Amino acid sequence: MITVLAGGVGAARLLRGMVQTVPACEVTAIVNTADDLVLHGLSVSPDLDTVTYTLAEAVNPDTGWGLAGETWQAMDALERLGGPAWFRLGDRDLGTHLHRTSRLAEGAGLVEITSEIARAFGVNARLLPMTEDRVATMVTLVSGPEVGFQDYFVGLRHDVPISAVRFDGADQARPAPGVLDAITSADTVVIAPSNPIVSIGPVVAVPGISEALSARRADVVAVSPIVDGSALKGPAERMLRELGHEATVVGVARLYRDIAATLVVDDVDAALADAVEAEGMACVVTPTVMTDIEVTIELCRTILSSTLSANPQTEQQR
Repeated sequence: MITVLAGGVGAARLLRGMVQTVPACEVTAIVNTADDLVLHGLSVSPDLDTVTYTLAEAVNPDTGWGLAGETWQAMDALERLGGPAWFRLGDRDLGTHLHRTSRLAEGAGLVEITSEIARAFGVNARLLPMTEDRVATMVTLVSGPEVGFQDYFVGLRHDVPISAVRFDGADQARPAPGVLDAITSADTVVIAPSNPIVSIGPVVAVPGISEALSARRADVVAVSPIVDGSALKGPAERMLRELGHEATVVGVARLYRDIAATLVVDDVDAALADAVEAEGMACVVTPTVMTDIEVTIELCRTILSSTLSANPQTEQQR
């Protein structure tokens, strides 16, 4: 069994390769929900939906999020009426949010609802929200105000300097049903190449999750989202710098060394392997830029073999 901590497009693409490397039914994704928001009265879970759509081969290939072949008539109509249209929800995507919202109103939990949506899209991997409690990523701008993550990421196009990030509600949240078991019972736990601050950070901020990872650190492998000092997508590199971290694979190692024993880095960062290992992590060097599904599958094979080779006892148990 493989468990993947996930958030964002990079994680979704890695999961797409993982379910073609091992049987999909053996893969569990624990997905960030601190980006969730209520918009137009609808409960929207961007990361859960991106993972679902990607595994269903239904995602918009140009953006990495939303549905392929989407139309925008509802948003266009809303804009004509003077409503807020800064966060675009496609016509078919709205069906997902309508279902989630109505089921929440009926008293269903997010784990159950996520499973329903995944089944409807033909996804055989198990998708779990990190928590069923409210956790919200809040970003403090250098200019002064604190804003919600989507206001920063979408509304401001993540193009303004920040001074702090916090996860409102995380200290009172509980791991969603099945989350801790997915970590403790997995053969390997993978931290996807997601933004360490705002995609993985909220997941490990939920009490009990980082402790569960630390307890089996030897079987946890992280994939660096930073390649040659830059993020392939999104503001991870800039956020790391602005929050006082080194925006290199070494900086990523410092963030993950307490919960993961192995860091996978791209070939271009091979010269930093010794520096990663000086931080107390094994370093595996391999192509990590997921240009196509074949490269992604090979990356997944390398991830899984790296944990097995580093931990012979785990290999014997398999």
